[in-house]
Amino acid sequence: MIEPTSPVFARSTIDRDAVSRADPGLEPSLDADPSTRVVALHRGRVLLAERVEGSAPLLELLRPGDLPASTLRCYLGRDDGSRFELRVFGADAAASIEPEAARWQGLREAAGVLGDRDLSLVAPAVALANWHERHGYCGRCGAATVPVQAGWARRCTIDDGLHFPRTDPAVIVLVTDDDDRVLLGSNALWAANRYSLLAGFVEPGEGLEAAVVREIEEEAGILVDRVEYVASQPWPFPASIMLGFTARIAAGAEPSSAVPDGEEILDLRWFSREEITAARAEIGLPGGTSIARWLLERWYGRPIDPEGVGLAWATS
Repeated sequence: MIEPTSPVFARSTIDRDAVSRADPGLEPSLDADPSTRVVALHRGRVLLAERVEGSAPLLELLRPGDLPASTLRCYLGRDDGSRFELRVFGADAAASIEPEAARWQGLREAAGVLGDRDLSLVAPAVALANWHERHGYCGRCGAATVPVQAGWARRCTIDDGLHFPRTDPAVIVLVTDDDDRVLLGSNALWAANRYSLLAGFVEPGEGLEAAVVREIEEEAGILVDRVEYVASQPWPFPASIMLGFTARIAAGAEPSSAVPDGEEILDLRWFSREEITAARAEIGLPGGTSIARWLLERWYGRPIDPEGVGLAWATS
């Protein structure tokens, strides 16, 4: 049985080519380079290629010379054959590129169908666009900021200070008991009977392992130990990185003592693998592109399909 080595958004295949960001001639070079391809974004939605029957979904990668004016340009990097750039378009420009609304897809929808190369472009593209949208003004003096360094920074127009994209770290934890049951919670913001792993943001001055212990105690009222890091996944909704951990209920703690906090978490349940299988038709689990689903299926031992039947991991 061969497991995927990392969560979906973490399987990057693109060289980010950070050294080229400082090149003052980068944008004209990209415009003139026949290998340049553009990822088009409008209102957080990425343009997908028109589907051909039997083909896999793909990004629509555009040539720069064919495009109307954009509101933002960011250099994304290169692979063996192309250089890639994000361009964000307003409503009129987006409609002139592709008027069919269904071709413009949000990241959550697109992530479920795109391959690793395309996701390597879309995840940073959406994260950068989100950051630029929210940081048009200097946090120190309130003056306008402008994009620099190929879209990977903004410069204040008054104090000349540089501002760089921020990523908010959050821990997400697969908690098990001594019988190797997993603890799942139902969030107050979700539909009824939807369950996932417990998670929360890391606070200033806090270590990751301490954040794991604190979040589980706050949301479930129990102590955990044996905290181990597993994997991470960028999560640009709008600007997070999910840090995946496992933890075991602390010695002496009773699984039955787990109690939801009543604010963020409304229900908690312990599941064995057999109970997950039996309940699969009745409960919602985290989406297939999330690290929560990846951690859960890593514990389960194989993918969990909608009908509750475990399928073997793909071997290719």
